[in-house]
Amino acid sequence: MTKMTKLAIAALLGTAVLSTTASADVAKGKKIYMKKLKAACGFSGAKFATKHTQDEWEQIKEAGNFLQEVQNICPGAKLKPKYVNDVYDFAYEYASDSGNVPSC
Repeated sequence: MTKMTKLAIAALLGTAVLSTTASADVAKGKKIYMKKLKAACGFSGAKFATKHTQDEWEQIKEAGNFLQEVQNICPGAKLKPKYVNDVYDFAYEYASDSGNVPSC
């Protein structure tokens, strides 16, 4: 293989690895909810996620109001911005219209 082909393959593999680690994760969002939000909210993750439908969660996230909505649902909860994508994925996955129920 030529140097150019090797370089292209390495770049492709590097991009694939970086893009998967940069994405949010439902399971990670569940863990974050359990550790950081459950005590402040006073209810399970299932009840938290079912406060909105998937479309409503999506609109809240796109408007940039996800942290504010978490504060509205769970007064006193402190969620760092770095956790927003994971907790959003958790809330979206288990929203009231999803039919999914988390085990937390």
